[in-house]
Amino acid sequence: MATEKLRLGVNIDHVATVRNARGGAYPDPLRAAKIAEEAGADGITAHLREDRRHISDADIDGLMEVLSVPLNFEMAATPEMQAIALRHKPHAVCIVPERREERTTEGGLEVAREENQLAHFIAPLRDAGCRVSIFIAADRRQIEAAHRIGAQVIELHTGAYCDAHAEGRLDERDVELARLRDMSTFAHSLGLEVHAGHGLTYDTVGPVAAFPEVRELNIGHFIIGEAIFRGLAPAITEMRQIMDAARADQVA
Repeated sequence: MATEKLRLGVNIDHVATVRNARGGAYPDPLRAAKIAEEAGADGITAHLREDRRHISDADIDGLMEVLSVPLNFEMAATPEMQAIALRHKPHAVCIVPERREERTTEGGLEVAREENQLAHFIAPLRDAGCRVSIFIAADRRQIEAAHRIGAQVIELHTGAYCDAHAEGRLDERDVELARLRDMSTFAHSLGLEVHAGHGLTYDTVGPVAAFPEVRELNIGHFIIGEAIFRGLAPAITEMRQIMDAARADQVA
């Protein structure tokens, strides 16, 4: 297969987390989004949660006004979030599981169990022109269900692979990486566009970036954390370079 450019989506949620810890308007997620865009991000991801713990409604309004690159709107499958997405019509919506007590999205969406409900939920979003992505584990059953309900994109949850690497469970890491690779190939064979994300760092991004079927990586927490020490633009630039080098090595 021809290898296309690997896109980088930068998640700015945790700029808003820092802002909300103190209140007020600083640091501004919109400013972070523009810096990310100038540093080479191909898109911006923002997750508007039910409890508004980081990104706010005003942030989404502002992002839709100022961005030149696409906005990927992460959201739970609720009527409130559907209405917001239909009002703004962002380039993409990514449906993710959400529980109020979780610190971050902890796993993939259970599509197979909620297939009928999710099919009806995403239909108006597709009709409005949004590209619909489903955030799921690297599991054949979930991928098949995502395909059946009419999703155009899946985003594979890379958290188990990244956690195993961070904790030194290298055999398990390699098993998880192989599963991600195999399921990327399988999803691509169904005609789904394949994205990946969650927990990726400079140390873990390369092997996933090398998968020829993966078209986009969405990375947030690590980049924002690294930006504390070296600035947002340099943190993004290095991630972009590692991704590009991994993809170039795969082609070679």
